[in-house]
Amino acid sequence: MIEAAMIWNEPNNKSHWDPEIDPDWSSYADHVIRAGNSIAAINPSVTRVLGGMSPIDPQWVNRMRAHGALDAVDVVAVHGFPLDWNLWSIHDWPKKIAEIEAVVRDKPVWVTEVGVGSFGAEEVQVFGVEKTAELLVGRVPNIYWYSLFDLPQSWGATTRHREAEGSSYYRHFYMGLIREDGTAKPALDVYARHAADMGLMQWFHFEDPRLDEAVGWLKRLGTRKLRTGLSWADRFRPGALDWFDRQMEALADFEVTVTFCFTPEHLGVQPHHTSPARDPQMFADFCAEMIDRYAPAQAAPLKLVASA
Repeated sequence: MIEAAMIWNEPNNKSHWDPEIDPDWSSYADHVIRAGNSIAAINPSVTRVLGGMSPIDPQWVNRMRAHGALDAVDVVAVHGFPLDWNLWSIHDWPKKIAEIEAVVRDKPVWVTEVGVGSFGAEEVQVFGVEKTAELLVGRVPNIYWYSLFDLPQSWGATTRHREAEGSSYYRHFYMGLIREDGTAKPALDVYARHAADMGLMQWFHFEDPRLDEAVGWLKRLGTRKLRTGLSWADRFRPGALDWFDRQMEALADFEVTVTFCFTPEHLGVQPHHTSPARDPQMFADFCAEMIDRYAPAQAAPLKLVASA
């Protein structure tokens, strides 16, 4: 079910990790080291991914190396949205990858979120899918387009400052290839031509009613690789394991990269999902529990010795 496990989502982005509590990311590095070691102890064949950085920042990678976090992962991941949030051109993708490869050196770089929204015009998204495929397919081992579905307006986006972010906040609701009402945008057909080489990233909310519909779309599109998440905060909801089981069973036919993130309020240094945990080992234990449940190591086959 799970081929890779990502340790947090965009940890160098203040919308997902609180820099006021952890200004030098030493606590985050501790989370990575403990989680990476715990995942490997359960199943060493699961690829461990350093949470997709956003912004793409070689200095942050060097900071993670200095803290020892790179020793606990197998892949370094980047996220990029040059036509919506980043202050660089979509044509700079090869340069951005090269910048991280230069400081990582011994580990592959994955693009675990890349997207172009339809906030301004749906034709821009069509261009974005085609240009992204042109620039990244064959350049990096794994690419995940964000996302399949538009985020429903009534659900709200997981950011720290929400509507105060202006248009940056509202763009979150237009990143999908399928509109909130279930109709396809023009970019969906373009993505379908690249589905064998470009995976999809789709968050599923707790007891998300879109799960089965998403699986149907993924299979029709020919998507093989999917990135999604299992929320540590959700683990404490009633019925959490039932929902996790349903989600992972529904996704069993895909090569899944699962993201572990979001601190439960009662376990954070501050009561917020972006806060470091008071005890990082508790996050590591959650990661180990999920790997043991959904990607346990396979026992080695017995070797039969012929009798003399």
